[in-house]
Amino acid sequence: MGGLSIWHWLVVGIIVLLLFGKGRFSDMMGDVAKGIKSFKKGMADEDEAPKPAPRLQAQPPLEPNADRNLQPMQDDRPAQP
Repeated sequence: MGGLSIWHWLVVGIIVLLLFGKGRFSDMMGDVAKGIKSFKKGMADEDEAPKPAPRLQAQPPLEPNADRNLQPMQDDRPAQP
């Protein structure tokens, strides 16, 4: 009780074959196999692809500002009552 035995799976398989037919079921399994193959191929291609250079290394370093008389920005908002 509660567990699915081999007989349950056999009955389910027969019902699926009766509903979809042998040809359509084999076509679906072929499509699943093609999907798995393309997924594996995509994963293999990803490993072989060269990694792009990080963007931070391509930027020139920042130069410090030569003006020593810099002041912080002044708050020009109106005073709150």
